[in-house]
Amino acid sequence: MGRLKLAVLAIAVVALSGCSPVDNSDVKRLALPVAGSDRSQTMWELWLGAWIAVLVIFLLVFGLIVYAMVRYRRRSDDEIPAQIRYNLPLEALYTFAPVIIVAVFFFHTVTSQNDMLAKVKSPDHVVQVVGSKWQWAFSYTKEKATAGTDVFDSGTPQDPAELWLPVGESVRFNLKSPDVIHSFWVPEFYFKMDVVPGKVNTFDLSPSREGVFTGRCAELCGLYHSRMIFKVHVVARDEYDAHLTKLKNAGQIGTPKGADEADKIAGLGKAGDVAGTQGNGGGK
Repeated sequence: MGRLKLAVLAIAVVALSGCSPVDNSDVKRLALPVAGSDRSQTMWELWLGAWIAVLVIFLLVFGLIVYAMVRYRRRSDDEIPAQIRYNLPLEALYTFAPVIIVAVFFFHTVTSQNDMLAKVKSPDHVVQVVGSKWQWAFSYTKEKATAGTDVFDSGTPQDPAELWLPVGESVRFNLKSPDVIHSFWVPEFYFKMDVVPGKVNTFDLSPSREGVFTGRCAELCGLYHSRMIFKVHVVARDEYDAHLTKLKNAGQIGTPKGADEADKIAGLGKAGDVAGTQGNGGGK
């Protein structure tokens, strides 16, 4: 039995050893998108470990089923085996084994979560993220390209917002909502975080490759939740600075508080104080 377990484990490890979060093959990425941040490796290792564990358990259980079918199949001269009420060692096995598996998963999940949420001592950039029904707004604070003037990108469900980030430089995201719970999610970052009214959630990461990605709200937030998307442009630093300068020249200055219609669409008839104003960067 020990040899069988080792063989199953070896098969699982060999089968998954060629997988990578940056491979061009969807199969070798285990259905994840191509990794796009410095925090992706931690989540990838957790994902890969889960696949290995699942594959080991599947091969072991399936192997035992086939073995029992072949080894103990009924023959014409077989007598009915002795009938027993229970098998204490077997019941102990299928009681404690799942507890051990869940405990191992829990340990590695907490460890990965701590690594994902580790703070950068002095991030290169700070972006204020406002999620409101049903759009996003992003404010770039104290940037050299704008001489310290805060500028913003914003959008609507018809014209989604754009988030611009410099590749290879650390960014701190401060997440706020004026209305309901949203969730900031860029699949290529292997990470999402809730945007909660009355609370500022933060996380740090460094984009690791250039490209244009699609971000989404991952929390059901109302009628137009499915249209609450945004584009993420990860570019070289000079292109990033040029974009911020363009925002400043266009008059998109200030820190967004949220869409004026955040409360109106909810059926309240008029905007409340929490919705913010367009005058200081509430939207386009």
